[in-house]
Amino acid sequence: MKDQPKKGENIYHRKDGRWEGRYAIGRKSNGRLKYGYVYAKTYHAVREKLIPLKQQSVRMIELYGKSLMTYSEWIIHWKKEIQKTIKMSTFSDYCYKIYRYLLPNLESLPLYQITSERIQEMVDYYIEEGLSPSSVHIIICLLKKTLNDAKKRELLFKNPCDTLQLPKRNTKKVRALTIEEQRNLLEAVERSENDKAQAVALALNTGMRIGEVAALKWEDIDFSRGIISINQTCNRIQSIENQQTIVNYDAVKSAASHRIIPMNKKVQRLLGRIKEESTSNFVFSIGKKGCEPRVLTYHFHQLRKQAKLENIHFHQLRHTFATRCLEAKVGIASVSALLGHSSTKMTLDVYSDSMMEDRVTAVYAIEEIAS
Repeated sequence: MKDQPKKGENIYHRKDGRWEGRYAIGRKSNGRLKYGYVYAKTYHAVREKLIPLKQQSVRMIELYGKSLMTYSEWIIHWKKEIQKTIKMSTFSDYCYKIYRYLLPNLESLPLYQITSERIQEMVDYYIEEGLSPSSVHIIICLLKKTLNDAKKRELLFKNPCDTLQLPKRNTKKVRALTIEEQRNLLEAVERSENDKAQAVALALNTGMRIGEVAALKWEDIDFSRGIISINQTCNRIQSIENQQTIVNYDAVKSAASHRIIPMNKKVQRLLGRIKEESTSNFVFSIGKKGCEPRVLTYHFHQLRKQAKLENIHFHQLRHTFATRCLEAKVGIASVSALLGHSSTKMTLDVYSDSMMEDRVTAVYAIEEIAS
């Protein structure tokens, strides 16, 4: 019969009168074949087009197999898998970085074409655009993670990120407030009639992160034992469903961050005063609801201006607490535990300059011994 395709040719006569030919171009994340399509007015014309495409396809699948899957196709599958294993805030952060930085550069590339040279070009472009070395490291670290997971599924033979030359990170030391600046800020807190101002005093006396302060509930405070239990954190993240942001409460980011902080008398007094008038489960609240970090940040900047302090942010209160502890000769292990650091090395890396007096003492002690 005229223009009758043979079985297995993958050639079909369409309702619109045209002929359609189908050929394999790779495999999806679930292992099923993915197809490309050609069209023509006649069966023979489609068949002629298909012959070289099928031959090339066979060679490509033999060479690269599932690596023909595009990066965007892999990410769709990867997101479904990873979402089950990480916190919502982490997943939201991953999604933002993937859609903001990775997909615009790699979206349509098959996995086998994501080479170290291609990624290096992307890194160089980010640097030229003014992205900081630290930001580049974070983005490439995420890319490496997505490709490592592809490698585990045998979609890649090796991870091209392994041989990259990344820009050296600029480690910035966060400045602690001087004792005079701290006094001025606390005087502004005392003058304020808003309970949210006390979040500043709490951070200066405990080293809590702003998200931990915002998520603090009365059930986390044991006045009889004089301790605060740090169990959760609060942040604003982008919704997975749409582009809007939502307030998210989640467990603290690591086992070390889950900690107990003793309260000094100042903290017990200020929390006791707030509790007397509180009608919420949260220590810092708006009505019944918790007070999210950006609201506490707003109140902090009002106080900062009253204290005539420029170019400081809330996180410096945490650094100020740690610095005052070290100045008071508190051991590095205790400071590390209070801050919720994963190791004393991390604490030493951040606060080594605060221990200059100890280094001076050590140098003079050696001189005394040797003389």
